[in-house]
Amino acid sequence: MKREDVLASLMAQAKDEGASLVTLRAIVEESSMLGTDRALARLGLGDPGAESDLGELRELLRAWRDAKSSAWRAFVGWLVRGALALVLIGLAVKLGLWKLL
Repeated sequence: MKREDVLASLMAQAKDEGASLVTLRAIVEESSMLGTDRALARLGLGDPGAESDLGELRELLRAWRDAKSSAWRAFVGWLVRGALALVLIGLAVKLGLWKLL
């Protein structure tokens, strides 16, 4: 039985017999499941392989974040090394050590 059919029968039961708490909960649950299925289908995630696709996308995103973090660390490291080299060159010039070369 399809979700739409289950929801329709629950709605008919609620109309005919009155809406008990159990019937209302079942209607809400079936409605939310139907809405979830429709939303996933609209996003293109309704097929059976969607779970593995999302896992691969998460892994790819994690790798991208790691690479970006490593690139920034390397850039900052080179920047600090360059600044220290300039300071050392400045000290050598200031102290006249460049004449020894």
